[in-house]
Amino acid sequence: MLIRPATLNDIPAIMNLITEVVPAMNALGNFQWDTTYPNPQVFKNDIALHQLWVAEDDGIIAGVAAITTDQEPEYAQVGWDLNETAIVVHRLAVSIHHRGKGIAAKLMQQAEHEAARRGIKVLRIDTNSANKATRQLFPKLGYEYAGEIGLGFRPNLRFYCYEKRLG
Repeated sequence: MLIRPATLNDIPAIMNLITEVVPAMNALGNFQWDTTYPNPQVFKNDIALHQLWVAEDDGIIAGVAAITTDQEPEYAQVGWDLNETAIVVHRLAVSIHHRGKGIAAKLMQQAEHEAARRGIKVLRIDTNSANKATRQLFPKLGYEYAGEIGLGFRPNLRFYCYEKRLG
């Protein structure tokens, strides 16, 4: 397993992964993503900002995550200080053909490495309330549940927020 920064050449494989993941998410009642988001331009922007990482399994892109400092304004609803710089993971996805290999956990570990490298002591993430897999994963990785929010760009959905503080 190799975790590395994504390149523009990875966009087709990333979009194939997203195209396979979205129907599986929707089938479980998770409508966080659809045919319009995330899209190639979002990932191109992430790459331009050096904040997109992929997990390769035997040369195949098996997972993706944007490791950013972009905090949603709604995070303030759970009492988070948005003036505090945090590493925030967005667009975390694992291929349905590569689940159960710890890929999401490895991408989340990469976020911790980035936080440590940059001297940032807090990591944050949100997930759709219907995403049972991540709601189980984040506490296992030491993230604490902080509360529930709505996000303006995804009306009618609820999101759970998690935070982890580094020593």
